[in-house]
Parts: sequence; C-alpha cells; structure tokens
Amino acid sequence: MKRISFLVACTALLLCATPTASGGAQVIVTRPAGDPSMQFPGFNPPNPKTGTGRIRGRVVSADAGAVVRRAQIRISSQDIGAKTALTDSEGRYEFKELPAGRFTLTATKAGYVQMQYGQRRPFEPGRPIELTDAQQLDKADFVLPRGSVIGGRVVDEFGEPVAEAMVTVMRMQYASGRRRLMPAGRPGQSNDLGQFRVYGLPPGDYYVSANLRSLDTMVMDMLGGGAGGPQGSNNSSGYAPTYFPASANPAEAQKVTVALGQELTSVDIALQPVRLARISGSAIGSDGRPVSGAMIMLLPSNREAGAMMPGGTGRTNADGRFTLTGVVPGDYSLQLRNLNAMLNDASTVLAMSGDSRQAPAVPAATPQEQEFASVPITVAGEDITNLVVTTTRGVTASGRVIFEGGATPETPGMRILAVPGDPDSPTMAGLSGGAVKENGAFEITGLMGLRILRGGNPPKGFRIKSVRYKGNDVTDTGIDFRPGEDVSGLDVTFSDRTTQVTGGIKDDKGTAVTDCTVVVFSDDQQKWTLPATRWVTSTRPDQEGRYKVLYLPPGTYYAVGLEYVASGEANDPEFLQRIKDRATSFTLGEGESQTLDLKISR
Repeated sequence: MKRISFLVACTALLLCATPTASGGAQVIVTRPAGDPSMQFPGFNPPNPKTGTGRIRGRVVSADAGAVVRRAQIRISSQDIGAKTALTDSEGRYEFKELPAGRFTLTATKAGYVQMQYGQRRPFEPGRPIELTDAQQLDKADFVLPRGSVIGGRVVDEFGEPVAEAMVTVMRMQYASGRRRLMPAGRPGQSNDLGQFRVYGLPPGDYYVSANLRSLDTMVMDMLGGGAGGPQGSNNSSGYAPTYFPASANPAEAQKVTVALGQELTSVDIALQPVRLARISGSAIGSDGRPVSGAMIMLLPSNREAGAMMPGGTGRTNADGRFTLTGVVPGDYSLQLRNLNAMLNDASTVLAMSGDSRQAPAVPAATPQEQEFASVPITVAGEDITNLVVTTTRGVTASGRVIFEGGATPETPGMRILAVPGDPDSPTMAGLSGGAVKENGAFEITGLMGLRILRGGNPPKGFRIKSVRYKGNDVTDTGIDFRPGEDVSGLDVTFSDRTTQVTGGIKDDKGTAVTDCTVVVFSDDQQKWTLPATRWVTSTRPDQEGRYKVLYLPPGTYYAVGLEYVASGEANDPEFLQRIKDRATSFTLGEGESQTLDLKISR
C-alpha cells in the first residue's frame, strides 16, 4: 500500500506540473542552453562521474554579513545528478571528487531568498561554474538576502476565518507560449484563525490566490473515490479559487508589491461563495465494456493562470460509473485514464532517474487500462448527469533511432519523448515516451493530438538532428496524432556533429562584464513561437566571464548581451522583437564551433 501511495503522490505531482515553468508542485525537466533533448539532472544518473575537482564557498546574510549556518547547498549537472551539502558553524560548505564539467549551485535557508550562484537580481538565473580536471574553486560564495513575506487572512462571506486553505503566490511571466500567472515560491496554508504567511520571496510584484482544494485532497480522491454513496447537507455550496482581494477571475486580481525583506501582512482574501455542481456518468471503453478503476480528473481550461490544482478528481467503480462532487463553475477538460497506466508512467519517469529503488514495480497495464478520454465540459452551477465518456486507446507511434558520426553508442535509459505541442491543451499524459532498444527501435503508445518528438537522456555528445516521417521533416512542426491512425516508420536522427558558440562580453571601455545574460535567437521570427523550440535560448557567463551555448541547429541567429533578463522573458516574442536591433547577427553551420565576443547592450 505504501508503494502505491508513493507512486500516486508522484503521479499527482506530474499531473500538476506546468510545461516549462515551473512553481507549485512541479517536476522540472531542464535543458542545457540550446539543447532540444530532455535531461533529468534533479535525479541521480546510474553511474555518476567522479574526479578530483573541488568547490568550496561560504554563505553569509546580505543585511549584516553574518554567517548562515545549516543552509542547504545543492549542486547539479547531467554527469553527477544532484548532491547536497550543509553549511557548518562558520557558514562554509564543500563539494569534493567532482569531475570536469558545468555545474549549477543553489543555496536555500528558511527565511532567506533562495539564490543560485552568481545571481544578483530577483528572478534571473544564476551563473554556471565551469570546472576543469582537478580544478580547485575556493570562493563560490553566496550572499543571501532576507526574504519578503506576504501574509494575511482567508475568510468566508461572513468574515469568519477559513482554515486549511491553500494560498499560492504568483507572478506574471511568459510561460508555455503566453504571458500568464505562474506560481512563485512555496505555497502557504491558513491556520485555525485563517492566517497565512508565505515567506522567502524575492522583492517584486505578485498576485495571491486561495483555494480549498489541496494535493492531499487530490491524492485521497485518487486512492478512494467511486460513484454513489451517502450525501450530506449543503453539498451544493462552496467556494471558488479566489484571487486577492475577492475575485474568482484572475484577470481581476489585484497586484501586491513587496520590497526587499518587507513583511506585508494585510493581504486578506474573502473567498467567493459559488454553487457547486455534481458531475456523474459512466465510462465505456472502445470495446463497449465499462472502464473500471479509472482516474477521472477535471483540468481547468484557464489560459490566464497556470493550473495548480484540478477542479475535481475521482475514480470509476466496477460498473464504470463515476461521480465528481464540489465542482466550481468554469471551463474544464474532463480527463479519464486508468490509474494503473498512470502509475506505470510515474514509475517510468522515476526509472529515468537511474535509481531503480525510486521506481518500484507496478502491474503492467492491460490494453483497456491504457485507454483514455478527454472531453470539454462547462460547469455553470447545475449538476451534469448521465454523462457518457468513451475512451480510446490512442495512437501508437513506432520507428527507429539513427546515430550519425561513427560507432553506435550505448543507450541505457534513453527514451524518445512525445511532448505536447499545444501548451494550452490539458492532458493527463504529458510525458509519453518509449524506451530505445539495443537495435534502435522504439514504440510510444497512447498518443493523441499534436506532439513533438524529443530525445530523453541521449548518449553524451549526441543531440537530436531531425525527426522525419514519410520523407518530411517534422522536427519542429510535430505530428498530429488522430484516433485509429497508428504511425510507423519514424526516423529520429541523432548526431555527434554538434554546434557550439562561446565568447565573452565587454562594455564600451573594453572591460569584461560577468554579471549579464546572453540571449541567442533565430533571425526567423516564426521559429520563436514553435512548441519545444530549439531556436531560442539564453545563458549566463561562468565564473571566468565566458558564456557557452551548445547544440543549436544550423542557421542564422541574433546574439545579444543584456544586464538583466527575468526568467521566461527570453522566450517572449515581444521581448525578442525589442532587442533584435541591438543584437549581433551570425550564421552557424552544422557541427561548427564559433567564438563570438559581444558588447553589453544597456
């Protein structure tokens, strides 16, 4: 039971994850600058590398310069996964036996702003550390500012306190193809007096929401659920997710601004009462039989804010019947998928970490269990009954992986991933993938809608070059998978002839600039908005003031060095249009390495 509960929690986290963003409960899939393949550096690889390198540093507070004891320092890279250290009584930490490579470091301590090494401003990424063989870096120091606090009370329509409301602090940023509210920092929860306190925030502008649904509620619904059963009184009265000060519409949310280290405790949220609805019906498989034991989930179709919690969850019973209660008005996508298939997906993602202990075995999903459904639903406060949901097995895509550049490398843990091509199309199968066999063959099941194929954990030095189907290049356009139309004959080519752009940044006086961000983007504006685009990236110089961008496709690009670029801003087409005239143009050939020194643009 504990094993299944663990995988259910992992599945819940996967389903609540945002495509590129992050915040809230997330699984963060990262890519090196310019790299279209997907990496999982938050997990340990099967054979982490070691060496004789070392990184040392000290953590102090920004206000008084006092040492910060017991701060957690996290180092990560593709070669070592993620490791942690704690600062000692003098605020010092150390990582030993490091291989040559590029690393990111993050420092965390309750009450302080979480900072990456080299970060100087809120919401910008830190600077990587480039370590050579046996290099000793002794001053990788952190200066942690005190975090800002947003607090207040959550009350009902009578002004009485509401306990155990989940409070989320968000900021407006460009994510998943548009500007929207995305979670920032840790969520909070109201106490018995309705009071909440969200701490450790960088200074800036935020929006705050309160919701009575939580991850615990979702997991319990997944483990239990079913149709029918007794009902209590007033089960049609409840509260909508409410944005400060008192609106269910994110477009009407009021901005909250906090300065560095400020405690703002007057952010009171009055939950908006609404009429709750019940949705009941039955699930029928493509074979005409009831679908039992399937997970039902309502995913909000709200493009103004990243979805943090489903609008309702439940399970079908042995007769395929289901009931969802307490659904607030809104537009949703009703998603159905068998829990066993979802657990398999969660186990697969954990298996990609390389640590089999994190991926306990679950029973293999049967063909019917692998079926799913997606139905748009509008809830206006009235019950929806006798809804019939018919599932489909989805599409199976198969093909082969081709390696260019000499001997075929080994591919342990490599997968071909089918990434959703429409970021606003909710789905319970966000990271479908198939393992690459020794002969290069792969198969991905249960696909539906537009998907972009990418490599997951490819051999080191190899990156995706092209995806071809029926003679057409679909690397960036993807494939629209339609029911009953299986796809075969896919050729996914990886090459070791990868590109590299390196250089430094100087000011008008010729002095090297290390505290900046380099943005590199295609001269073709249509490529800026491609799903899972390979043509736009940003990076920061390392501790020596040198930047590095790897694995860009051949083409013509702009490159510009800027003092400050907030997280997500480099993918905003409006931002790229503004900086285009200040950028340097260059052309990159296949397998080419270039040195491109830039002047800082102010």
